Amino acid sequence: MIFFALFGGLPSALICLVTALLHESGHIFCAAKMGFRCERIKIMPYGAAAMCDVEGIRAGDEIKLALAGPAVNAAICVALAGLWWFFPETYVYTDTVMHANIAMLTVNMLPAYPLDGGRVAACVFRKLFSKRAAVIVLKVVAAVIAVGLIVAFFFSGYNPTLLFFSLFLAGSAIEKAPSAELINFSSKGRLKRGIEVKYILCDRSLTYKDAFKKLDDKRYIVLQLYDGGVADEITQDELYEQAGEHSFYDRVFGDDECSQVPFGGLEAFDGENYLSKNERENSSLETLPESTDLTQSEANETASSTAPESAEKS
Repeated sequence: MIFFALFGGLPSALICLVTALLHESGHIFCAAKMGFRCERIKIMPYGAAAMCDVEGIRAGDEIKLALAGPAVNAAICVALAGLWWFFPETYVYTDTVMHANIAMLTVNMLPAYPLDGGRVAACVFRKLFSKRAAVIVLKVVAAVIAVGLIVAFFFSGYNPTLLFFSLFLAGSAIEKAPSAELINFSSKGRLKRGIEVKYILCDRSLTYKDAFKKLDDKRYIVLQLYDGGVADEITQDELYEQAGEHSFYDRVFGDDECSQVPFGGLEAFDGENYLSKNERENSSLETLPESTDLTQSEANETASSTAPESAEKS
Protein backbone atom coordinates (compact mmCIF):
# COMPACT_ATOMS: atom_id res chain seq x y z
CA MET A 1 0.00 0.00 0.00
CA ILE A 2 2.92 2.31 0.72
CA PHE A 3 4.35 1.52 -2.73
CA PHE A 4 1.09 2.39 -4.47
CA ALA A 5 0.66 5.52 -2.34
CA LEU A 6 4.11 6.78 -3.35
CA PHE A 7 3.60 6.14 -7.05
CA GLY A 8 0.04 7.45 -7.36
CA GLY A 9 -1.88 4.16 -7.51
CA LEU A 10 -3.44 4.17 -4.06
CA PRO A 11 -7.12 4.41 -5.19
CA SER A 12 -6.73 1.38 -7.46
CA ALA A 13 -4.89 -0.51 -4.71
CA LEU A 14 -7.71 0.18 -2.24
CA ILE A 15 -10.30 -1.05 -4.75
CA CYS A 16 -8.31 -4.25 -5.31
CA LEU A 17 -7.96 -4.73 -1.55
CA VAL A 18 -11.71 -4.34 -0.93
CA THR A 19 -12.41 -6.70 -3.84
CA ALA A 20 -10.12 -9.33 -2.30
CA LEU A 21 -11.74 -8.91 1.12
CA LEU A 22 -15.22 -9.34 -0.36
CA HIS A 23 -14.00 -12.45 -2.14
CA GLU A 24 -12.65 -13.94 1.10
CA SER A 25 -15.85 -12.97 2.91
CA GLY A 26 -17.69 -15.32 0.56
CA HIS A 27 -15.47 -18.17 1.73
CA ILE A 28 -15.84 -17.17 5.39
CA PHE A 29 -19.63 -16.99 5.22
CA CYS A 30 -19.81 -20.41 3.54
CA ALA A 31 -17.34 -21.90 6.06
CA ALA A 32 -19.41 -20.52 8.95
CA LYS A 33 -22.53 -22.15 7.52
CA MET A 34 -20.65 -25.45 7.47
CA GLY A 35 -19.57 -25.02 11.09
CA PHE A 36 -15.97 -23.85 10.75
CA ARG A 37 -14.32 -20.67 11.94
CA CYS A 38 -11.76 -18.70 9.95
CA GLU A 39 -9.29 -17.15 12.40
CA ARG A 40 -8.20 -14.20 10.24
CA ILE A 41 -7.66 -12.84 6.74
CA LYS A 42 -4.03 -12.52 5.72
CA ILE A 43 -3.23 -9.54 3.48
CA MET A 44 -0.35 -10.17 1.07
CA PRO A 45 1.21 -8.28 -1.88
CA TYR A 46 -0.76 -10.39 -4.37
CA GLY A 47 -4.11 -10.37 -2.57
CA ALA A 48 -5.74 -11.82 0.53
CA ALA A 49 -6.39 -15.27 1.96
CA ALA A 50 -8.83 -16.46 4.63
CA MET A 51 -6.88 -18.53 7.14
CA CYS A 52 -9.19 -21.48 7.70
CA ASP A 53 -8.81 -25.17 7.04
CA VAL A 54 -11.51 -27.71 6.29
CA GLU A 55 -9.37 -30.81 6.01
CA GLY A 56 -11.53 -33.91 5.87
CA ILE A 57 -14.49 -32.13 4.28
CA ARG A 58 -16.37 -34.04 1.61
CA ALA A 59 -15.67 -33.24 -2.02
CA GLY A 60 -19.11 -31.75 -2.68
CA ASP A 61 -18.88 -29.37 0.27
CA GLU A 62 -15.31 -28.40 -0.62
CA ILE A 63 -16.40 -27.46 -4.13
CA LYS A 64 -19.19 -25.29 -2.70
CA LEU A 65 -16.73 -23.62 -0.34
CA ALA A 66 -14.20 -23.01 -3.12
CA LEU A 67 -16.80 -21.47 -5.44
CA ALA A 68 -18.27 -19.20 -2.74
CA GLY A 69 -15.52 -16.58 -3.19
CA PRO A 70 -15.68 -16.35 -7.00
CA ALA A 71 -19.48 -16.27 -6.72
CA VAL A 72 -19.20 -12.96 -4.84
CA ASN A 73 -17.04 -11.45 -7.59
CA ALA A 74 -19.42 -12.77 -10.26
CA ALA A 75 -22.39 -11.22 -8.45
CA ILE A 76 -20.60 -7.85 -8.28
CA CYS A 77 -19.85 -7.99 -12.02
CA VAL A 78 -23.49 -8.73 -12.83
CA ALA A 79 -24.64 -5.89 -10.56
CA LEU A 80 -22.24 -3.43 -12.21
CA ALA A 81 -23.31 -4.53 -15.68
CA GLY A 82 -26.91 -3.85 -14.70
CA LEU A 83 -25.92 -0.47 -13.27
CA TRP A 84 -24.20 0.50 -16.51
CA TRP A 85 -27.23 -0.58 -18.52
CA PHE A 86 -29.58 1.71 -16.65
CA PHE A 87 -27.08 4.45 -15.73
CA PRO A 88 -24.27 4.54 -18.35
CA GLU A 89 -22.72 7.62 -16.77
CA THR A 90 -21.60 5.51 -13.75
CA TYR A 91 -19.13 3.60 -15.93
CA VAL A 92 -16.45 6.23 -15.40
CA TYR A 93 -16.60 5.76 -11.63
CA THR A 94 -16.95 1.98 -11.50
CA ASP A 95 -14.85 0.62 -14.38
CA THR A 96 -11.90 -0.09 -12.05
CA VAL A 97 -14.20 -2.01 -9.72
CA MET A 98 -15.39 -4.15 -12.64
CA HIS A 99 -11.85 -4.82 -13.81
CA ALA A 100 -10.73 -5.78 -10.30
CA ASN A 101 -13.58 -8.25 -9.87
CA ILE A 102 -13.10 -9.77 -13.33
CA ALA A 103 -9.39 -10.22 -12.59
CA MET A 104 -10.13 -11.74 -9.16
CA LEU A 105 -12.70 -14.10 -10.65
CA THR A 106 -10.49 -15.16 -13.57
CA VAL A 107 -7.32 -15.71 -11.54
CA ASN A 108 -9.02 -17.68 -8.80
CA MET A 109 -10.63 -20.04 -11.30
CA LEU A 110 -7.23 -21.13 -12.62
CA PRO A 111 -6.78 -24.87 -11.93
CA ALA A 112 -3.76 -24.34 -9.69
CA TYR A 113 -3.78 -25.29 -6.01
CA PRO A 114 -4.46 -23.57 -3.61
CA LEU A 115 -6.55 -21.24 -5.77
CA ASP A 116 -10.28 -21.87 -5.80
CA GLY A 117 -10.13 -23.45 -9.23
CA GLY A 118 -7.30 -25.66 -8.00
CA ARG A 119 -9.41 -26.86 -5.08
CA VAL A 120 -12.24 -27.77 -7.44
CA ALA A 121 -9.76 -29.53 -9.73
CA ALA A 122 -8.32 -31.40 -6.74
CA CYS A 123 -11.77 -32.77 -5.87
CA VAL A 124 -12.26 -33.92 -9.47
CA PHE A 125 -8.76 -35.43 -9.76
CA ARG A 126 -9.20 -37.40 -6.54
CA LYS A 127 -12.21 -39.07 -8.12
CA LEU A 128 -10.36 -39.85 -11.36
CA PHE A 129 -6.88 -40.72 -10.07
CA SER A 130 -5.20 -41.95 -6.94
CA LYS A 131 -4.36 -39.41 -4.24
CA ARG A 132 -0.67 -39.45 -5.16
CA ALA A 133 -1.37 -38.99 -8.87
CA ALA A 134 -3.80 -36.14 -8.14
CA VAL A 135 -1.14 -34.31 -6.10
CA ILE A 136 1.42 -34.70 -8.88
CA VAL A 137 -0.99 -33.40 -11.52
CA LEU A 138 -1.87 -30.38 -9.39
CA LYS A 139 1.79 -29.53 -8.75
CA VAL A 140 2.62 -29.77 -12.44
CA VAL A 141 -0.30 -27.51 -13.36
CA ALA A 142 0.69 -24.99 -10.66
CA ALA A 143 4.30 -24.99 -11.89
CA VAL A 144 3.23 -24.36 -15.49
CA ILE A 145 0.98 -21.45 -14.45
CA ALA A 146 3.73 -20.01 -12.20
CA VAL A 147 6.16 -20.05 -15.15
CA GLY A 148 3.53 -18.41 -17.33
CA LEU A 149 3.08 -15.62 -14.77
CA ILE A 150 6.82 -15.01 -14.66
CA VAL A 151 6.87 -14.70 -18.45
CA ALA A 152 3.90 -12.32 -18.26
CA PHE A 153 5.86 -10.29 -15.68
CA PHE A 154 8.49 -9.38 -18.28
CA PHE A 155 5.97 -8.68 -21.06
CA SER A 156 3.66 -6.52 -18.90
CA GLY A 157 6.10 -3.78 -18.06
CA TYR A 158 7.40 -5.56 -14.92
CA ASN A 159 4.14 -5.68 -13.01
CA PRO A 160 5.24 -6.72 -9.47
CA THR A 161 1.89 -8.35 -8.71
CA LEU A 162 2.52 -11.04 -11.33
CA LEU A 163 5.89 -11.88 -9.83
CA PHE A 164 4.52 -12.05 -6.28
CA PHE A 165 1.65 -14.21 -7.47
CA SER A 166 3.92 -16.69 -9.21
CA LEU A 167 5.92 -17.03 -5.98
CA PHE A 168 2.67 -17.51 -4.10
CA LEU A 169 1.68 -20.46 -6.29
CA ALA A 170 5.08 -22.05 -5.80
CA GLY A 171 5.16 -21.52 -2.03
CA SER A 172 1.55 -22.14 -1.04
CA ALA A 173 1.50 -25.57 -2.69
CA ILE A 174 3.90 -26.85 -0.01
CA GLU A 175 2.67 -24.70 2.86
CA LYS A 176 1.10 -26.58 5.76
CA ALA A 177 -2.55 -25.70 6.24
CA PRO A 178 -3.63 -24.12 9.57
CA SER A 179 -5.76 -26.08 11.98
CA ALA A 180 -9.54 -25.80 11.82
CA GLU A 181 -11.89 -25.18 14.70
CA LEU A 182 -15.58 -25.84 14.92
CA ILE A 183 -17.63 -22.81 15.83
CA ASN A 184 -18.79 -22.49 19.41
CA PHE A 185 -21.70 -20.05 19.37
CA SER A 186 -22.12 -20.01 23.14
CA SER A 187 -21.92 -16.49 24.56
CA LYS A 188 -21.54 -16.21 28.32
CA GLY A 189 -21.51 -12.43 28.16
CA ARG A 190 -25.21 -12.41 27.37
CA LEU A 191 -26.25 -14.49 30.35
CA LYS A 192 -26.88 -11.34 32.40
CA ARG A 193 -29.50 -10.22 29.91
CA GLY A 194 -30.76 -13.75 29.40
CA ILE A 195 -30.43 -16.09 26.42
CA GLU A 196 -33.41 -17.65 24.72
CA VAL A 197 -33.37 -21.46 24.66
CA LYS A 198 -34.50 -23.05 21.41
CA TYR A 199 -35.58 -26.70 21.30
CA ILE A 200 -35.25 -28.49 17.96
CA LEU A 201 -36.82 -31.89 17.30
CA CYS A 202 -34.90 -34.12 14.91
CA ASP A 203 -34.44 -37.76 13.93
CA ARG A 204 -31.43 -40.06 13.93
CA SER A 205 -30.28 -38.90 10.49
CA LEU A 206 -29.05 -35.57 11.95
CA THR A 207 -25.28 -35.19 11.39
CA TYR A 208 -22.88 -32.85 13.20
CA LYS A 209 -22.60 -30.82 10.01
CA ASP A 210 -26.37 -30.27 9.88
CA ALA A 211 -26.51 -29.66 13.64
CA PHE A 212 -24.00 -26.80 13.43
CA LYS A 213 -26.04 -25.19 10.67
CA LYS A 214 -28.84 -24.76 13.21
CA LEU A 215 -26.68 -22.75 15.63
CA ASP A 216 -26.74 -18.97 15.89
CA ASP A 217 -25.42 -16.37 18.29
CA LYS A 218 -28.84 -15.28 19.49
CA ARG A 219 -30.20 -18.46 21.08
CA TYR A 220 -28.96 -21.47 23.00
CA ILE A 221 -30.17 -24.65 21.34
CA VAL A 222 -31.11 -28.08 22.69
CA LEU A 223 -31.42 -30.85 20.10
CA GLN A 224 -34.01 -33.50 20.92
CA LEU A 225 -34.27 -36.90 19.31
CA TYR A 226 -37.92 -37.58 18.46
CA ASP A 227 -38.97 -41.22 18.10
CA GLY A 228 -42.67 -41.32 18.98
CA GLY A 229 -41.69 -38.99 21.81
CA VAL A 230 -38.54 -37.29 23.07
CA ALA A 231 -36.10 -40.21 23.39
CA ASP A 232 -32.86 -38.28 23.96
CA GLU A 233 -31.45 -34.78 23.89
CA ILE A 234 -28.13 -33.00 23.64
CA THR A 235 -27.35 -29.41 24.63
CA GLN A 236 -25.31 -26.94 22.64
CA ASP A 237 -22.27 -27.32 24.91
CA GLU A 238 -22.47 -31.11 24.75
CA LEU A 239 -22.70 -30.93 20.98
CA TYR A 240 -19.56 -28.83 20.83
CA GLU A 241 -17.65 -31.17 23.16
CA GLN A 242 -18.66 -34.33 21.31
CA ALA A 243 -17.95 -32.88 17.87
CA GLY A 244 -14.21 -33.02 18.54
CA GLU A 245 -14.43 -36.81 18.88
CA HIS A 246 -16.48 -37.44 15.74
CA SER A 247 -16.34 -36.88 12.02
CA PHE A 248 -18.28 -33.91 10.71
CA TYR A 249 -20.58 -36.35 8.94
CA ASP A 250 -21.26 -38.68 11.89
CA ARG A 251 -24.75 -38.80 13.32
CA VAL A 252 -25.34 -36.83 16.50
CA PHE A 253 -27.74 -39.48 17.80
CA GLY A 254 -25.86 -42.42 16.32
CA ASP A 255 -26.84 -45.99 17.02
CA ASP A 256 -23.59 -46.48 18.89
CA GLU A 257 -24.43 -43.99 21.61
CA CYS A 258 -24.83 -45.66 25.01
CA SER A 259 -27.38 -43.02 25.96
CA GLN A 260 -29.78 -44.55 23.46
CA VAL A 261 -29.92 -47.99 25.10
CA PRO A 262 -33.61 -48.59 25.89
CA PHE A 263 -34.62 -49.23 29.45
CA GLY A 264 -36.57 -52.25 30.69
CA GLY A 265 -36.04 -55.60 28.99
CA LEU A 266 -32.51 -54.82 27.74
CA GLU A 267 -30.05 -54.47 30.58
CA ALA A 268 -26.62 -55.03 29.03
CA PHE A 269 -24.84 -53.47 26.08
CA ASP A 270 -21.64 -54.93 24.65
CA GLY A 271 -21.03 -52.27 21.98
CA GLU A 272 -22.71 -54.19 19.16
CA ASN A 273 -25.34 -56.54 20.59
CA TYR A 274 -27.92 -56.20 23.31
CA LEU A 275 -28.37 -59.12 25.75
CA SER A 276 -31.30 -59.47 28.08
CA LYS A 277 -30.76 -60.67 31.62
CA ASN A 278 -32.15 -64.18 30.90
CA GLU A 279 -29.99 -64.46 27.77
CA ARG A 280 -26.88 -63.59 29.77
CA GLU A 281 -27.73 -66.11 32.47
CA ASN A 282 -28.45 -68.84 29.92
CA SER A 283 -25.21 -67.99 28.21
CA SER A 284 -23.34 -68.38 31.48
CA LEU A 285 -24.98 -71.77 32.01
CA GLU A 286 -23.81 -72.93 28.60
CA THR A 287 -20.24 -72.02 29.39
CA LEU A 288 -20.04 -74.04 32.62
CA PRO A 289 -17.03 -76.33 32.70
CA GLU A 290 -17.76 -79.87 31.58
CA SER A 291 -15.51 -81.37 34.21
CA THR A 292 -16.99 -84.28 36.21
CA ASP A 293 -14.75 -83.63 39.20
CA LEU A 294 -17.29 -81.38 40.94
CA THR A 295 -18.96 -82.77 44.00
CA GLN A 296 -22.74 -82.83 44.14
CA SER A 297 -22.84 -79.96 46.66
CA GLU A 298 -20.49 -77.86 44.53
CA ALA A 299 -22.61 -78.52 41.44
CA ASN A 300 -25.81 -77.56 43.22
CA GLU A 301 -24.17 -74.40 44.56
CA THR A 302 -22.91 -73.43 41.11
CA ALA A 303 -26.26 -74.11 39.46
CA SER A 304 -28.19 -72.11 42.06
CA SER A 305 -25.85 -69.10 41.61
CA THR A 306 -26.31 -69.07 37.84
CA ALA A 307 -29.96 -70.09 37.50
CA PRO A 308 -32.55 -67.61 36.18
CA GLU A 309 -34.49 -65.61 38.75
CA SER A 310 -37.72 -67.25 37.60
CA ALA A 311 -36.33 -70.65 38.58
CA GLU A 312 -35.31 -69.38 42.01
CA LYS A 313 -38.76 -67.91 42.61
CA SER A 314 -40.46 -71.15 41.59
